[in-house]
Amino acid sequence: MPQYAILLYMPTPDEPSDMPPAELEAHLRYDERVKELGGKTGPAIALAPSSTATTIRGDAVTDGPFLEAKEVLGGAFVLEARDLDHAIRIARECPSTWRGSVEIRPLIGIQE
Repeated sequence: MPQYAILLYMPTPDEPSDMPPAELEAHLRYDERVKELGGKTGPAIALAPSSTATTIRGDAVTDGPFLEAKEVLGGAFVLEARDLDHAIRIARECPSTWRGSVEIRPLIGIQE
């Protein structure tokens, strides 16, 4: 099956403690929902707050994100789905869509 990166964007501030308990619980159950919908999740990562980032642009190295944003990348996971339409159907149910957004990108060059 094709693989997609599911990028999870959260409103700032992006501290994990800012997530309502019901949303956190929904994220923990989401893997089971993906299976019910016929998909499969792969590796997942959660990112530390963007305030911990170091940005490099050209020769400049700065603390924190390079620019202000309304949403920040909070994590990502790999999704196996039949096609893009299937990936969209699965991603629409991701709890990250409650307060933020989800970006879907096809992965290329993936080897198992």
